Amino acid sequence: MGKRFGLIGHPVEHSMSPVMHNDAFRSCQIDATYEAFDVGAGDLEEVAEKLRSGELDGVNVTIPHKVAIMNFLDEIDRDAEVIGAVNTIVRKGEKLIGYNTDGAGYWESLVSYLPHDTSALNVLVIGAGGASRAICAAFLNAGVAHLVVANRTEEKAATLLNLINTKQQSTEACSLAEAKTKLDQFDVVINTTSVGMSPHTDQLPLSLDKLKKEAVVSDLIYNPMETAFLKEAKAKGAKTVNGVGMFVNQGALSFEHWTGVKPDRTRMTNIVTDKLGG
Repeated sequence: MGKRFGLIGHPVEHSMSPVMHNDAFRSCQIDATYEAFDVGAGDLEEVAEKLRSGELDGVNVTIPHKVAIMNFLDEIDRDAEVIGAVNTIVRKGEKLIGYNTDGAGYWESLVSYLPHDTSALNVLVIGAGGASRAICAAFLNAGVAHLVVANRTEEKAATLLNLINTKQQSTEACSLAEAKTKLDQFDVVINTTSVGMSPHTDQLPLSLDKLKKEAVVSDLIYNPMETAFLKEAKAKGAKTVNGVGMFVNQGALSFEHWTGVKPDRTRMTNIVTDKLGG
């Protein structure tokens, strides 16, 4: 019988992960399947037991479980430990090991849109969840000039920065209302929240009235491929980056952790964009 992999989160019905991974298994001639599981916070222990028993061989973790799932794992990879969130679980024997491929996957998708020298960049990250942690860690790693995290609850943004800003770089937490008033200060603006995700495609995480014309605006959401946030940013003259690149890259890195095989990322990108009608 083939191996079983999957995605755990809530909600998950919009996810392209099963389509992308199942095609990658077929094209790499690996006997395995991948499915999406809608899992509540109270069911994480049960998922861990299914992994330990071999009923599942590995999973991806999405909103809102990337932090809470760490309580049920035996080992956390160094990158995931720094980020404080896990998006990939690998079973080795009866041991469950947590990894984070979000930060690396995101950086690979964004870096070609940024200036070669990133040390002068002012960056705004909207949201303070598990994906935000990974992205903030990637920017701090790149040594940007200043990183601001804006969140509905400012305390959560401050907590996130305290956890990952180990080198005491220039960072700041603020409310969404405050971020809106100083938007013209930022060279890069990233939405890491689910605001604007299908089916609520008309919502914006933040008003872009004061956006710098030459800013790079990125949205982690890939369904729809062009969110209302990106549409508005493009209309204001910004360079926009949708979530497909990060989604494919983080998925490909997870696939490698599970199988030891590098999947074809171009094929994965084509599968996702075709399904999304791109």
